[in-house]
Amino acid sequence: MDLIIVESPTKAKTLKNFLGANYNVLSSYGHIRDLPKSELGIDVENNFKVKYVIPPKARKNVTLLKKEMAKSDYIYLATDPDREGEAIAWHLAEVLELKKKKNYKRITFHEITKSAIAEALKNPQEINQDLVDAQQARRALDRLVGYKLSPFLWKKVARHLSAGRVQSVAVRLIAEREKEIKNFNPEEYWSIKALFKKQNSATEFEAFLSKINNQVIPKFGIKNKQESETIIKKLKSASYKVKSISKKELARNPLPPLTTSTLQQEASKKFRFGAKMTMRLAQDLYEKGFITYHRTDSLNLSSQSLIQAKNFIIEEWGANYYAGSPRKFKAKGRTQEAHEAIRPTNAQNTPQKLKLEPAQSKLYNLIWSRFIGSQMSQAIFDSIKIEIAAGKDYIFEATGSTLKFDGFLKVYPLKYEEKKLPPLKEQELLDLIKLKPEQHFTEPPSRYTEASLIKELEKNEIGRPSTYAPIISTIQERNYVQKNEVRQFIPTEIGLMVNDLLVEHFPEIVDIKFTAKMEKKLDKIAQGQIEWIKVLEEFYKPFSKNLKNKYEQVENKKTAPELTDKTCPQCGKPLAVKFGRFGKFMACTGFPECKYTESLENKTIKTGVFCPSCEQGEIIGKKTKKGKLFYGCSKWPDCDFALWDKPTGEKCPHCGALMVEKNKKTVCSNKNCPKEK
Repeated sequence: MDLIIVESPTKAKTLKNFLGANYNVLSSYGHIRDLPKSELGIDVENNFKVKYVIPPKARKNVTLLKKEMAKSDYIYLATDPDREGEAIAWHLAEVLELKKKKNYKRITFHEITKSAIAEALKNPQEINQDLVDAQQARRALDRLVGYKLSPFLWKKVARHLSAGRVQSVAVRLIAEREKEIKNFNPEEYWSIKALFKKQNSATEFEAFLSKINNQVIPKFGIKNKQESETIIKKLKSASYKVKSISKKELARNPLPPLTTSTLQQEASKKFRFGAKMTMRLAQDLYEKGFITYHRTDSLNLSSQSLIQAKNFIIEEWGANYYAGSPRKFKAKGRTQEAHEAIRPTNAQNTPQKLKLEPAQSKLYNLIWSRFIGSQMSQAIFDSIKIEIAAGKDYIFEATGSTLKFDGFLKVYPLKYEEKKLPPLKEQELLDLIKLKPEQHFTEPPSRYTEASLIKELEKNEIGRPSTYAPIISTIQERNYVQKNEVRQFIPTEIGLMVNDLLVEHFPEIVDIKFTAKMEKKLDKIAQGQIEWIKVLEEFYKPFSKNLKNKYEQVENKKTAPELTDKTCPQCGKPLAVKFGRFGKFMACTGFPECKYTESLENKTIKTGVFCPSCEQGEIIGKKTKKGKLFYGCSKWPDCDFALWDKPTGEKCPHCGALMVEKNKKTVCSNKNCPKEK
């Protein structure tokens, strides 16, 4: 019997459905080896030698794998087809000592289907050490920054703070956007619309002033009320007639299939799914064999999938709905072109055919419809543009459009507005009903949402498809950013303080171009072009030297405790305002003998999650009389909804209750959830 090792029990179960009795499929349950938690684990004095340990939770499984390995003729390492998966395979080979004892090979596949597994078994490979080294380099870089820079923050700002190589850049983006908003000065501008009707008719339509003296009016061209009134005065005495009518067909192309980034963005916009939830659902769909691998930045589509899509579209809606030839897309920037875009493994598996849980069904429908839509014909609109002369000097413009052929919109609806105009002829006179001057002000840039932050990270080539969700989770867990009531990111007081310190004293850590350059170096390691130890050396030597100097140069940012007139309810000693990871709080001056703390009312921990009970209040962080943190409705005492664990804003796909963070996992808050049973 041959042994196949994957990293997930769900994936193992799916593979067993395709393989016969000659194969035993087991799961490693992720990484079986990692850097130690209690120490740096990287010998910076000895060529950056990495120390790996087997975590206690993995030891029992390692014993089982060794036992089953002894019974096997051949071993296949079938972990995911990316750097992380390659590293898991390498760690398995090292821990199980496969090189000494057993025949083994690495197999990869981008979809869990019978044909893909059969093809992988026919073409086994060696472990790609370049991919492993790229993963080791990323892990080591992140560990060096985190374990070296975090103690500096403890000493200079507050205890329990952390710095991350890529996370700090994300915080900087959010912090700088907040400063832009605060420093923004709105500028006034005006627009002028007019309401017309055909003579001897009740049909009305609207147009906007577009030209003065044959010059197109720029967006901010009419600067104030006085300019607007001067124009209005002239327009009131003008005569109006149709100057020109132009008609044409407009084609709207379908969007490309989804990548990791666009999947997270679309799921956030359409379903309000967090990136973490989206990836968890996608992981489940992949491991059950319904979609291709979900960590990808490629837009490639296999020839087989293109044929499937063509056949499905023609059978379902007719040949006029097919694009005519396969549509191929190319991603911008650096991509793993050997990978595919995210698509269904079988085009015939419509969302209606698969029995999925509600949240999974939504995500699968998004993936399926985006893929099928990408191979469909264009949507065609009939467009009309009418120019209306107001005297000799002014031109108004009215536009209309109607959908002529829906094309890909049949399966992947997008927002569009149909606007019909009355039948008009050139030189036809019109009656002016009303002139409508409108005042506007320029708007500041919007705060980042999960979707727009992921888009910005991808645009600047920061991180990889697998890192977007962990970045967003980490910066929230560290309380460097919070979400407001409309799910936008706002930096916290501690987040701004840490960001300002890093920008001033460790600019390379939070520099967008530097971080993007480091990502390109990691790509070169993966391609076998540079050595990973060299990359660590180039980074660590100047970083370490700068860090040593900053310990001496940077003033302590810690604020001395402010004594208050309140006394501790537990020991009677004075309470003082201190500064910690979650900002300012009240604590007993008898610490460490007395550990009493309480929150400050004006420093409420906001979650941005609406109360599911009253649907009016926000779930906020509060403290019990004993200082224990819990989460309750802001409408208390009118609403007494409360949780011990922090809600994520997502709803359980099984029972609809709030999901919460517990022991670094996202779980349902409902103890009677059908899934938990």
